[in-house]
Amino acid sequence: MSSEIKETAEMTMDDALESVKARLGKIRTGKATPALLDGITVEYYGAPTPLKQLATVSAPEARLLTVKPFDRGVIGDLERAIQAANLGMNPSSDGMMIRLAVPELTGERRMELAKQARDVGEEGKIAVRKARQEANEALKAEQKDGDITEDELHKDRDDVQKLTDKFSAQVDEIISAKQSEITEL
Repeated sequence: MSSEIKETAEMTMDDALESVKARLGKIRTGKATPALLDGITVEYYGAPTPLKQLATVSAPEARLLTVKPFDRGVIGDLERAIQAANLGMNPSSDGMMIRLAVPELTGERRMELAKQARDVGEEGKIAVRKARQEANEALKAEQKDGDITEDELHKDRDDVQKLTDKFSAQVDEIISAKQSEITEL
Protein backbone atom coordinates (compact mmCIF):
# COMPACT_ATOMS: atom_id res chain seq x y z
CA MET A 1 0.00 0.00 0.00
CA SER A 2 2.78 2.46 0.87
CA SER A 3 4.29 2.14 -2.63
CA GLU A 4 1.06 3.66 -3.97
CA ILE A 5 1.53 6.62 -1.64
CA LYS A 6 5.11 7.11 -2.83
CA GLU A 7 4.04 6.86 -6.48
CA THR A 8 1.28 9.41 -5.91
CA ALA A 9 3.75 11.74 -4.18
CA GLU A 10 6.22 11.35 -7.06
CA MET A 11 3.53 12.08 -9.66
CA THR A 12 2.38 15.17 -7.73
CA MET A 13 5.96 16.41 -7.43
CA ASP A 14 6.54 15.78 -11.14
CA ASP A 15 3.39 17.79 -11.94
CA ALA A 16 4.73 20.65 -9.80
CA LEU A 17 8.02 20.53 -11.72
CA GLU A 18 6.22 20.59 -15.09
CA SER A 19 4.13 23.53 -13.89
CA VAL A 20 7.29 25.44 -12.96
CA LYS A 21 8.77 24.74 -16.41
CA ALA A 22 5.59 25.89 -18.16
CA ARG A 23 5.33 29.09 -16.11
CA LEU A 24 9.01 29.91 -16.65
CA GLY A 25 8.57 29.46 -20.39
CA LYS A 26 6.21 32.41 -20.37
CA ILE A 27 8.72 34.74 -18.70
CA ARG A 28 10.42 36.86 -21.32
CA THR A 29 14.20 36.75 -21.43
CA GLY A 30 15.01 39.14 -24.25
CA LYS A 31 15.22 36.25 -26.67
CA ALA A 32 12.33 35.47 -28.98
CA THR A 33 10.65 32.15 -28.17
CA PRO A 34 7.26 30.96 -29.41
CA ALA A 35 6.37 30.13 -25.77
CA LEU A 36 5.93 33.88 -25.15
CA LEU A 37 2.61 33.70 -27.01
CA ASP A 38 1.35 30.47 -25.41
CA GLY A 39 -1.20 32.03 -23.08
CA ILE A 40 -2.87 34.19 -25.73
CA THR A 41 -6.44 33.41 -26.79
CA VAL A 42 -8.18 34.96 -29.79
CA GLU A 43 -11.89 35.55 -30.34
CA TYR A 44 -12.51 33.35 -33.37
CA TYR A 45 -16.10 33.05 -34.59
CA GLY A 46 -17.30 34.02 -31.11
CA ALA A 47 -15.23 31.43 -29.23
CA PRO A 48 -11.96 32.05 -27.37
CA THR A 49 -9.36 29.98 -29.24
CA PRO A 50 -5.67 29.53 -28.37
CA LEU A 51 -3.41 31.42 -30.78
CA LYS A 52 -1.48 28.19 -31.46
CA GLN A 53 -4.60 26.69 -33.09
CA LEU A 54 -4.96 29.61 -35.49
CA ALA A 55 -1.37 30.29 -36.54
CA THR A 56 2.18 29.03 -36.73
CA VAL A 57 4.51 30.88 -34.37
CA SER A 58 8.23 30.81 -35.07
CA ALA A 59 11.40 32.63 -34.07
CA PRO A 60 13.49 33.09 -37.24
CA GLU A 61 15.90 35.46 -35.45
CA ALA A 62 16.99 35.98 -31.83
CA ARG A 63 14.80 39.08 -31.43
CA LEU A 64 11.95 38.38 -33.86
CA LEU A 65 8.78 36.30 -33.67
CA THR A 66 6.60 35.64 -36.68
CA VAL A 67 2.95 34.63 -36.51
CA LYS A 68 1.61 33.16 -39.73
CA PRO A 69 -2.16 32.51 -39.58
CA PHE A 70 -3.68 29.48 -41.29
CA ASP A 71 -6.56 31.75 -42.40
CA ARG A 72 -5.56 35.29 -43.50
CA GLY A 73 -8.99 36.62 -42.50
CA VAL A 74 -8.11 36.26 -38.82
CA ILE A 75 -4.94 38.40 -38.94
CA GLY A 76 -6.65 41.47 -37.46
CA ASP A 77 -8.04 39.41 -34.57
CA LEU A 78 -4.58 37.98 -33.93
CA GLU A 79 -3.05 41.47 -33.85
CA ARG A 80 -5.69 42.70 -31.38
CA ALA A 81 -5.18 39.66 -29.12
CA ILE A 82 -1.40 40.10 -29.10
CA GLN A 83 -1.83 43.82 -28.35
CA ALA A 84 -4.31 43.03 -25.54
CA ALA A 85 -1.89 40.50 -24.00
CA ASN A 86 0.33 43.45 -23.04
CA LEU A 87 3.64 41.72 -23.73
CA GLY A 88 5.49 44.93 -24.45
CA MET A 89 5.74 44.10 -28.15
CA ASN A 90 4.00 45.89 -31.01
CA PRO A 91 2.75 43.63 -33.78
CA SER A 92 3.28 44.73 -37.37
CA SER A 93 1.41 43.00 -40.16
CA ASP A 94 1.90 42.81 -43.92
CA GLY A 95 -1.44 41.06 -44.51
CA MET A 96 0.24 37.64 -44.68
CA MET A 97 1.97 37.39 -41.31
CA ILE A 98 2.57 39.34 -38.12
CA ARG A 99 6.07 40.25 -37.01
CA LEU A 100 6.88 40.93 -33.37
CA ALA A 101 10.20 42.53 -32.50
CA VAL A 102 11.30 41.49 -29.02
CA PRO A 103 12.77 44.60 -27.38
CA GLU A 104 16.00 44.56 -25.38
CA LEU A 105 15.43 44.25 -21.64
CA THR A 106 16.67 46.97 -19.30
CA GLY A 107 18.78 46.02 -16.29
CA GLU A 108 15.94 46.90 -13.94
CA ARG A 109 13.45 44.78 -15.91
CA ARG A 110 15.91 41.86 -15.92
CA MET A 111 16.06 42.02 -12.12
CA GLU A 112 12.24 42.07 -11.90
CA LEU A 113 12.00 39.04 -14.20
CA ALA A 114 14.72 37.18 -12.25
CA LYS A 115 12.74 37.83 -9.05
CA GLN A 116 9.57 36.63 -10.78
CA ALA A 117 11.40 33.42 -11.80
CA ARG A 118 12.59 32.95 -8.20
CA ASP A 119 8.99 33.34 -6.99
CA VAL A 120 7.77 30.73 -9.50
CA GLY A 121 10.48 28.38 -8.23
CA GLU A 122 9.49 28.96 -4.62
CA GLU A 123 5.86 28.16 -5.45
CA GLY A 124 7.04 24.96 -7.14
CA LYS A 125 9.06 23.96 -4.08
CA ILE A 126 6.05 24.67 -1.86
CA ALA A 127 3.98 22.31 -4.05
CA VAL A 128 6.71 19.65 -3.72
CA ARG A 129 6.78 20.03 0.07
CA LYS A 130 2.97 19.85 0.18
CA ALA A 131 3.11 16.53 -1.70
CA ARG A 132 5.65 15.30 0.87
CA GLN A 133 3.38 16.36 3.72
CA GLU A 134 0.38 14.57 2.19
CA ALA A 135 2.43 11.41 1.65
CA ASN A 136 3.72 11.47 5.23
CA GLU A 137 0.20 11.92 6.59
CA ALA A 138 -1.04 8.99 4.49
CA LEU A 139 1.87 6.86 5.75
CA LYS A 140 1.05 7.78 9.38
CA ALA A 141 -2.57 6.78 8.80
CA GLU A 142 -1.44 3.42 7.40
CA GLN A 143 0.76 2.83 10.41
CA LYS A 144 -2.06 3.81 12.75
CA ASP A 145 -4.37 1.35 10.97
CA GLY A 146 -1.76 -1.37 11.40
CA ASP A 147 -1.06 -1.76 7.67
CA ILE A 148 2.65 -0.99 8.10
CA THR A 149 5.08 -1.24 11.02
CA GLU A 150 6.86 1.69 12.60
CA ASP A 151 10.13 0.63 10.92
CA GLU A 152 8.40 0.59 7.53
CA LEU A 153 6.94 4.02 8.31
CA HIS A 154 10.42 5.47 8.95
CA LYS A 155 11.87 3.81 5.82
CA ASP A 156 8.98 5.08 3.67
CA ARG A 157 9.26 8.59 5.13
CA ASP A 158 12.98 8.57 4.29
CA ASP A 159 12.11 7.55 0.72
CA VAL A 160 9.58 10.37 0.46
CA GLN A 161 12.19 12.82 1.81
CA LYS A 162 14.69 11.65 -0.82
CA LEU A 163 12.06 12.27 -3.50
CA THR A 164 11.42 15.72 -2.06
CA ASP A 165 15.13 16.55 -2.07
CA LYS A 166 15.48 15.31 -5.66
CA PHE A 167 12.57 17.41 -6.96
CA SER A 168 13.59 20.49 -4.95
CA ALA A 169 17.08 20.26 -6.46
CA GLN A 170 15.57 20.00 -9.96
CA VAL A 171 13.45 23.10 -9.32
CA ASP A 172 16.56 24.95 -8.11
CA GLU A 173 18.49 23.92 -11.26
CA ILE A 174 15.69 25.09 -13.54
CA ILE A 175 15.34 28.43 -11.72
CA SER A 176 19.09 28.99 -11.73
CA ALA A 177 19.27 28.34 -15.47
CA LYS A 178 16.32 30.66 -16.15
CA GLN A 179 17.80 33.44 -13.99
CA SER A 180 21.11 33.13 -15.87
CA GLU A 181 19.22 33.34 -19.15
CA ILE A 182 17.33 36.44 -17.97
CA THR A 183 20.35 38.31 -16.59
CA GLU A 184 22.63 37.35 -19.51
CA LEU A 185 23.29 40.40 -21.67
